[in-house]
Formats: sequence, C-alpha cells, structure tokens
Amino acid sequence: MQPILRKSLNIAGRDLILETGRLARQAGGAVLVTYGGTMVLVTATASATPREGIDFFPLTVDYEERLYAVGKIPGGFIKREGRPSEKAILSGRLIDRPIRPLFPKAYRNDVHVVATVFSVDQDCPPNVAGIIGASAALTISEIPWAGPIGAVAVGFVDGRPVINPTLKEDEQSTLHLVVAGTRDAIMMVEAGAKEVPENILLECIMQGHEEIKRLVDFIEDFYREAQELGLAKPKQEVLAAELESGLAERIYALSQDRLNTVIRQGIAEKWTKQVRDANIDACKQEILSHILAEEAEALAENPDLEKLIAEYINKVEKDIVRKMILDEGLRVDGRGLEDIRPISCEVGVLARTHGSGLFTRGETQILTVATLGSISDEQVLDDLGVEETKRYMHHYNFPPYSVGEARPIRAPGRREIGHGALAERALEPMIPSEEEFPYAIRLVSEVLGSNGSTSMGSVCGSTLALMDAGVPIKAPVAGIAMGLVKEGDRVAILTDIQGIEDALGDMDFKVAGTAQGVTALQMDIKIPGIDRSILERALEQARRGRLFILEKMLAVLPAPRPQLSPYAPRMIITTIDPEKIRDVIGPGGKVIKKIIEETGVEIDIEDDGRVFIAAVDSKAGEKALQIIEALTKDIEVGKIYSGRVTRIMDFGAFVEIVPGVLGMPGKEGLVHISQLAPGRVARVEDVVHEGDEILVKAIGFDPQGRLRLSRREALQALRGNEEKTSNNHNRRHGRERLREKV
Repeated sequence: MQPILRKSLNIAGRDLILETGRLARQAGGAVLVTYGGTMVLVTATASATPREGIDFFPLTVDYEERLYAVGKIPGGFIKREGRPSEKAILSGRLIDRPIRPLFPKAYRNDVHVVATVFSVDQDCPPNVAGIIGASAALTISEIPWAGPIGAVAVGFVDGRPVINPTLKEDEQSTLHLVVAGTRDAIMMVEAGAKEVPENILLECIMQGHEEIKRLVDFIEDFYREAQELGLAKPKQEVLAAELESGLAERIYALSQDRLNTVIRQGIAEKWTKQVRDANIDACKQEILSHILAEEAEALAENPDLEKLIAEYINKVEKDIVRKMILDEGLRVDGRGLEDIRPISCEVGVLARTHGSGLFTRGETQILTVATLGSISDEQVLDDLGVEETKRYMHHYNFPPYSVGEARPIRAPGRREIGHGALAERALEPMIPSEEEFPYAIRLVSEVLGSNGSTSMGSVCGSTLALMDAGVPIKAPVAGIAMGLVKEGDRVAILTDIQGIEDALGDMDFKVAGTAQGVTALQMDIKIPGIDRSILERALEQARRGRLFILEKMLAVLPAPRPQLSPYAPRMIITTIDPEKIRDVIGPGGKVIKKIIEETGVEIDIEDDGRVFIAAVDSKAGEKALQIIEALTKDIEVGKIYSGRVTRIMDFGAFVEIVPGVLGMPGKEGLVHISQLAPGRVARVEDVVHEGDEILVKAIGFDPQGRLRLSRREALQALRGNEEKTSNNHNRRHGRERLREKV
C-alpha cells in the first residue's frame, strides 16, 4: 500500500493542506490542495525525452474548471464543460507566469501542468491554491525546477492589508492583488485596484511576500517528508550542449564588432522596428555563414552545431543591447531610460460607431471602439465565480499584419484574452454604475501596429473611446509598460519598453491608473525575482510616465462628451409595480413582443420593477413608454377619468377609462344605471350611447374586484368646482369695487 502524505499550514486563519500519494499516482507529481472548502488537484508531468528541433521550452498549463465544484450543471444543450472560460484561461496564465522563469534554460522536455478544480469555497480563491499546488507538484516531481514558490491574494480593507481576503472582505477591498515569489524575491504580481496610491500597493506586495516565505518553507518541509516516504522522484538531468571555448571566443569577437556597428548605425539613422530587425537579422546571418564556412568539418560531425552557433550570436546581441543600457543609458532607438516615444491621440475616427479612439505611441498603434447597448446585452458568465453577468466588456484583437506578418487569423488565443482582461481591469473601476449610466458597454481594441506594450496602448485608446462615446467615466486612465535590465547589483529601469527590450530584458511591468492612483498592475519576471527597492523605483517611474501620457490624451479630449452619439441608443428608465410585470410581458411574452414589434425598441425588465427602454429613435422610445404606462396604470378611487362607453346593458354602461394597446383589452368599469345622472334614469340609452366619451369617477371595487364608476358623482364634483370658482371670482370682483369707492 502506497503511503499518503498530508501536511497543513495555517494561512489567514484557515488551514492550507497539501496531500500526495492518494490521487493521480501516475503523474510526475500530484498534489491535492485543500484550503477551506476549496480543493484543487494539481499535476505536473514531463516527457521522458526532449522534443526535437525546437529552441524554446514547451510548457503548457491548463486550469480545468468543473461546474460541479460550485453545484452547477453546465448551461446549453450539451450539458458538459466545453472550451475553457475566460476566467479559466486567465487562471492558467496566473499559474504559468511565476513558474516558467524557474525552469533550466536548456530544458526542452514537454511539461504539462494541470490544475483541476474539484470544490470551491468562495472565501478561498482556487487560482491561488492552483499556484501553490503547481509549486508543490513540480517540487516533488522528476522535473528540474528552481522552486518552490508561494502565492497569496492580498486585499486592502479599512486601511490595512488583508491576506487571502474572504468574499465579504474582497467586496469591501479597494485592491485585488495576487503576488507570487520565492523566499528571496517576487516573481509575479497581478492586481486590480480602485486608484490605490503606489506606496500602499508596495506595502501590500511586501506584506504578501512575508506570507510567501512561510509557504516556501512549508513546501520544502513537505518535499523532505515526501522524499523520506518515497513519494518524491529523482530529478531529470539537463544536458546543455556548449560551444568549445576557443570557438565561442572567435564568435564573440566577430559578432561583437559587427553587431555593435549595426545597432549603433540604427540609432544614428533612427531606423524603424522593421528596418532594424531586417538589418540585425542580415548581420547575424552573415556572421553565421562566415563561422559555418570555417567550421565545415566540425559541422559534418555535429549537426547541432549550427543551432548552437546561432544561439550564441543571439546571446552576443543581447549582451550588446544590455551593456549599452547599463553603461551608457542608451537604448536601441536612441532614447534615454525614462524617455517615452512620440504620442498622438485622435477621437471620433469612425463615422457610425458610438465612440472611437486612436492611440499611437511610437510604432504601437491601437484603435479602440466603444459600443453601447441595453442591459440585456451584458455577458452571461458560466464559471466558478459568484458573478453571473457583467455589463462592461473589453476585447483585444492582435492581427498578424500589426507586426508585418502574413499568416491566418485564428480565434483569440490566451495572449489576446489576457491582454483584453488586463485592459478591462484597468478601466473597470472608472465605469459609472448601472444606476448612473444604464448601458452595457463593449470595448474592442484593434492592434494596428505593435512594437511593445499593446495592452497599455489599449488602455489609453479605450479611455479615449469611452469619452468620445459620452460615457461619464469617473476619471481618465492611462497605462505604461516598464522594463528592467539587471546584471548583479547594476540595475536600469526602462520607461515605455518596445519589443526588443521586452525580449532581451528581464521584466515586463505594466502599470495603469489615473492621476490619483493605480487601477491595474501586471508584472512578469524572467530572472529569479526582484526586491523591494526595484519595485519601488519601477512604480515611481511608471507614475511619472503615466501622468505624461494622460496629459497628452486630455489635450485632445479633456472630458467625456456631454451628448451620446446620434447612433447610440437612448435609454428611458421607468419603474413599475413588480406585480404588474406580468401585465407588460403577457402570456408567453405576447404583450412585450408586440410592443417591440410596434416600436422597434429594446425592453429589459428587472425583477424589482425597473424597466429599461433602449431606442435610437426617441419618439419610438416615448411611444413604448406610453404603452407600458397604460398597461400598468393604477386606478385611483376618488379620481375623475375620461372614458368611452363600450357596452350598454339594462343595468348600466361599461366604460373604458384606460384604452387598450396593441390589440389588448383596456381597463373598464361599470357605471350602474343609478350612477348615470343626478335624478332617476328609466333607460340607460336616455343618457349615454355606445361610443360616447363621458367623465366618470372611480368610486371603488365590488367583492369580485371589478371597478365601479359613477357619472353622477363626476358631474357633482365638476359642478362643485365651478361654483367654487364662481364664488372666488365674485369675492375678488367685490373687493375690486370696494377699492374703487375708497
């Protein structure tokens, strides 16, 4: 019988339990993480041999949501989980980002990490449990890895950081932060915030890191006990092929001279990205051909030699670029460390859309389009969270032409979904409430050109589009991407990084926010983490850059437009008695369908009686409102109405006081023969005829709830008003004659 290891640690008042040896025994490493009522099984499995012919590490992380985890049956016809939800994709990326930098650079075996969510307690986030489980599973597996890492969520409630906030605390929090790292450094940060100042954000990150240190110690203890029980596997060896030292020196000398010349020529001549890439690639190919011609015999004996030489030439390029930055403060396009590329902003670019903004920064260009819809256009969510719908959506498209490539366009991938979610998170705190602005809002960012930080460009373009659409956002938001070059104790932080600096640098640090504070933050590290001082410098440098970009944006459009686009729907809101909702909807939706067909509007009715009428044509909206008001109008006893006689009976006349609409019957009541006139009436026809318009007074309801009306009392009330008016006139006239005598 295989032993089972189970170990627990108290985090934020709840027990975190790691277990291995009971489930998924054939995986390379398998750990069941239990935190409160949340249970996530994480497995890490690697292929026995490296994948041939690749120059990258083939890591795949899947986050598998199971709706039984929250007691749901999947919606739709098939009734089983299909493609992953956006939240599942984002959770998979959240696990991937802190673990990826810790694999050996030469490792080429396929690695598959799978986090399967078995049970969800909304007070204990399963994505954070997934990061911890991945760390533990990789640690006890045969996969070489420089972990473990830990991860926690951090909120900011009532002026203090809260580790792994509960659902109630999270609703009150102004910060939604996930931080992951090793014992010594921070590896990944993901945050959404409500204009949180940088100093508070930094304190929350560092508070989270203190708990991460405890988690790392806990996983290391778990690993040692797993080894003792035979539940941890020996690590695979990573055989990294290297060039013979003499050959490496010759390649370095040749590459250093030629590549340095080409890179500096590009700075002097202000090459564009495509020209720079083409010239550098041509130079590298020339160097490679020269070396291969000299090493023809060695190449015949070792077919992998060409790939090793090409990789070494790339390394020389990286060294040159990084050395220029650290030694001279000079970047490949000639900018200083804090310089931002030229910015231009335009609004109202598209003729018939509800709002559009074009944001260009250097060679990165984003067109964002805003579309306003009725509340029924909000997105329905079918995942493990507590929210069922969302009315603000942001989508991001990255076509191949944006980087000068020709390839088929596929469905949005994980990168597109991740960038769209980051931009959505940055702007979400600034979106007006449904009560203030009762619209569903969709933003689509089209990347027209890419050379670094398209996600932050999307934030800027989206702010412009929202203001152009007349959405009363609370404050404008801008975003900027920061980079890092670190060699030992030497550190350079770069503002507004471009593609080559992202590829050859050590950090991609994206910060979005308003003039008051941060609304979104995402940090990915390629080295084994960074410390507090680097984080503090990067946040402050990003703040200065963000304010500079905001100034450029507001110079074009300083505030949201006061009016919506003429092509956007106008929203009319009214409230009816919830008991009257059935009158508006009708049997099988018959009535509301007729209203929509008759007027061409969209109608949404909430359970609390709120009715939203969306209409591009204001007259159509008003007509729909009148119909709904007629359908739901209450009859007030004691009030006088004008009505039409619909039927004559021996005992009285039926009078319709609220006309029917769309072929539906109106509201009518009975005027008994005794209530037709002040005196005795022999025949109903002596007083009224069918089709007559008469005044009646509502005098009550009979035991069956039928309305009782009186023409006699209506006439008496009118006569009383006339006498009162006449008396007032006589008194006023008498006072005037008295003044004349005096």
